[in-house]
Amino acid sequence: MRHSTLTRGLLLAYGILVAAVLVLPTLVVIPLSFTDKASLVFPPTGWSTMWYENFFTDRAWLRALGNSVLVGLIVTIVATAAGTAAAVGLRRWTNRRAAGAMQAVLMAPIVVPAIILAIGVYAIFLQAQLLGTLLGFVIAHTVLALPFVVVCVAATLVGYDDRLTLAALSLGASRLQAFRQVTLPLILPGVVSGALFAFVTSFDEVVVSIFIKSPYLETLPVKMYASVTRDTDPTIAAAATLIMLLTTVVITIGLLSLRRRKHV
Repeated sequence: MRHSTLTRGLLLAYGILVAAVLVLPTLVVIPLSFTDKASLVFPPTGWSTMWYENFFTDRAWLRALGNSVLVGLIVTIVATAAGTAAAVGLRRWTNRRAAGAMQAVLMAPIVVPAIILAIGVYAIFLQAQLLGTLLGFVIAHTVLALPFVVVCVAATLVGYDDRLTLAALSLGASRLQAFRQVTLPLILPGVVSGALFAFVTSFDEVVVSIFIKSPYLETLPVKMYASVTRDTDPTIAAAATLIMLLTTVVITIGLLSLRRRKHV
């Protein structure tokens, strides 16, 4: 008993240490966004909200934020629908070797280096005249977000009993009705998790977005990258803080909705 308690304590301490190493460097941008100096100096010698005021009064920053939110929402809908359908289809595929090959293809955007993927997307979009368009951003970001939805939904489907679908079909339900009324409610945690990952992936994407942006359409991460290379003022820290806040709120709302559904 004592050995088990000690092991759990060590694992907890190790988990806290890993979390601190991953999170604390990211949190440095928060005090930097409130500095009163026009430079990224840590720790700040004074405090001010001028950089948030600069962010919310600059049309370029607000336009980039709006583009990121719009693209992220559309990508979330498209990637969640396509990824859920793909995960369900792969589970029902009787040829396991072909299903495994198709799953490997769907996972490719995670494995392939982002710069290589960005060059390929740029070449294709240049021919298709999709550079700098909303449709181009949605397609590119959906390709990047799709694997996360497939993984989340597929993990939930592992514990799904296919006999429930057969029972619904035997009672006269169509396949669409069986999926909507039986399968979907049971795999909803995986679908919601995939949707959250899809939004965050799209909202944070920068490498591919740099290649397909135009002067008239750029996302917030691309605007931040341009700001770093041009003028490193703390407005970029304010933008980074807002991104962290938005993604944290989105993930928290998703987790709370899942917990509430479990208790219903």
